Amino acid sequence: MNLKIKYLYALCISFMFTAQSGFSQSKNLPNLKVSKNQHYFVTEDGKPFFWLGDTGWLTFGKLDRAGVDTYFQNRKAKGFNVVQVMVLHNINAVNVYGDKALVNEDVSKPITTPGNNFNNKEEYDYWDHVDYALEVAQKNGIYVAMVPVWGTNITSAKSKVTKADVEKYAKFLADRYKNRTNVIWLNGGDTYGDKFQDIWNAIGSTLKTSNPNQLVTFHPFGRTDSSENYHNASWLDFNMFQSGHRRYDQDTLPNSFKEDNYKFVQRDLTLKPIKPTLDGEPSYEGIPHGLHDTLQPLWKASDVRRYGYWSVFAGAAGYTYGHNAVMQMFKKGDKPAYGNKLLWNDAINAPGAGQMVYIKKLMLEFPYLERVPDQSLIANQGEKYDYLIATKGKNYALIYTYTGRKIAVNMGKIAGDKVTASWYNPSNGQKTKIGIFDNKGIKEFQPSGKKEDGNDWVLILASNK
Repeated sequence: MNLKIKYLYALCISFMFTAQSGFSQSKNLPNLKVSKNQHYFVTEDGKPFFWLGDTGWLTFGKLDRAGVDTYFQNRKAKGFNVVQVMVLHNINAVNVYGDKALVNEDVSKPITTPGNNFNNKEEYDYWDHVDYALEVAQKNGIYVAMVPVWGTNITSAKSKVTKADVEKYAKFLADRYKNRTNVIWLNGGDTYGDKFQDIWNAIGSTLKTSNPNQLVTFHPFGRTDSSENYHNASWLDFNMFQSGHRRYDQDTLPNSFKEDNYKFVQRDLTLKPIKPTLDGEPSYEGIPHGLHDTLQPLWKASDVRRYGYWSVFAGAAGYTYGHNAVMQMFKKGDKPAYGNKLLWNDAINAPGAGQMVYIKKLMLEFPYLERVPDQSLIANQGEKYDYLIATKGKNYALIYTYTGRKIAVNMGKIAGDKVTASWYNPSNGQKTKIGIFDNKGIKEFQPSGKKEDGNDWVLILASNK
């Protein structure tokens, strides 16, 4: 094909997209892939990608175009680079404009119309609105991790969805979004991985086989992990666990990791083949402890920080934050779930949402791909909220305390005869130098403030050059 023909062909494709979508496509984001060491994500050109996600589950159905614009612009400003969304919350899904997603609630029959002119009701359909949201996300540098169909639609006793249905539906999704580099797939959707495996394997296999460059994982039920059922599935590129919304004392499940979400990471990284893993749904900010009893205390910003640092320092490839109001995109007139009283467009500025960027900045401040967890750094490890967790590279070490308790460090674990020690404040990203120390023996470091839950700090040790 000569250059002139190539140019005309590209121009034609661009025109077709513009005519169909009603807006011109922005520059594609780079494809994501698993790093060579199989622990993390990188862009197609090898740059580290720290997954900083938000759960905007009902974005496609609840937000109009102005709301989509506001939401993704806000998330970009706060440093988020992934948003997790349901494509179909229910099989009777209808968006804010009254557009149904499916014919007669049949997942094998999506309703599509010719064209994508927002000003023409006959052209703008449910899937065009999804296209619009994906385009807005792309313009804001955000990848969208999409759940094809929420798990309850499959597991309900009334469900009539078959394997053949989901294969057709998954092929529709794969074909429609094959050129979208900012699409990631979350198979499942808050569901047990050991049930309806024929359905989930069919969806995962169809998506991965059709579009091998798009990452695929499984979003499981609370206190469970994709690795428990799908670690060796050919379609699963990385693991995702849901550490859930219950306190230590509220969790009576046998063999549960309870609030210790770092244990999912520690377990997953012992599996073969090695795959990245991350917490895709910890306790949401602003949601009651235990989820359903609205008289319980609400999880706070410090709690979502703890889940983030615990899991990431254990070796996770990123972290997904969530807020009660934002995950359900709560608007005036809605029936609140889980005791929520905030509007989504106010809750997007909750304290925890603004603090998540500091974990991303800290991780990317140091050589990222060489980073490993190393609990041997800690001489006084502790348990539950007093648990200390450490990660390091060749020339740096990071240790997190949630309660501001004294940290006793086994020195000599990183390079250099001397190290510079600093405190890092997870709530505002501020760094305070402590001093220079010999890199040997056991050294004790005491954060400021009294010992209490939420007085969290990161101790930074950096090799002197």
